Amino acid sequence: MSGSILILAGRRPGAVDALAEAHGVRDKCLVPVAGRPMIARVLDSTAQTNAAHIFVSTHHLKLLDDLADEVVERLGDRLTIVSAADNLADSVLAVAEQAEFPLFITTADNCLLTPATITEIGAEAARLGVGAGVALARREDVLAVHPEGQRRFYEFSDVAVSNCNAYWIGDRSALRAAEAFRGGGQFVKKPMRIIRAFGLVNLLRFRFGLGPIHHIFQRISRHLKVDIAPLLVSNGATAIDVDNERSLRVTEALMRRPDMVNPRPSFREIPAEHGAAGEPQLAVTR
Repeated sequence: MSGSILILAGRRPGAVDALAEAHGVRDKCLVPVAGRPMIARVLDSTAQTNAAHIFVSTHHLKLLDDLADEVVERLGDRLTIVSAADNLADSVLAVAEQAEFPLFITTADNCLLTPATITEIGAEAARLGVGAGVALARREDVLAVHPEGQRRFYEFSDVAVSNCNAYWIGDRSALRAAEAFRGGGQFVKKPMRIIRAFGLVNLLRFRFGLGPIHHIFQRISRHLKVDIAPLLVSNGATAIDVDNERSLRVTEALMRRPDMVNPRPSFREIPAEHGAAGEPQLAVTR
């Protein structure tokens, strides 16, 4: 993809991250994963894209001094450290003022994100012709990678998915979609904030899977006044981020056995379908 990439590496105000504390580092993004700080692994994947700018949003403005990884030198002027706001939405909006679009957003604990998946997400957003997108992985693809990789899935009438902590915003007019981040990026952990962004009915439909996934996202699009779509990725490992010791062990196991990460052939060759109103529909393959 061209444009910019934003890596969210801030910390919750007043909170102590248990994983960072257990590993004796100042920030979770510095926790070693297979001998390398987790954020270095995400930076390494983004470095292999053609993104013009890569931003890291953090409360630790001297992060690079503690990182000491060769990827920093390799990125050079492409890498910019920016001050994180108190919530993720404002962190995104602050970076958007200086970013080139499209803007790809992910988190510093997304260690299994690959350059190929970043490209796939941008290509699927372009195929569907949407302003913004949320990357999701099918349950069967996640469990095929590792049975303990992810335990929470969103159930829709046509597919069960897990959030991949990866988002795509096509242009500045689609920045309304950043409101979803006011709940911390996980859609239902802070319901009152998300109700204001999605609307109560849409939140309930999302939370309880009341309908096909594309239909629910179309309702959310109308509420946000942004055409936002689910972007299904082919690599189930993308849904496995490093949140705790269990997921850290899973991630390290996958890094030692790359043969376990076997994404299905990309669904991007399937033409986008259209509904009665001419709206692009998600091509769901099972």
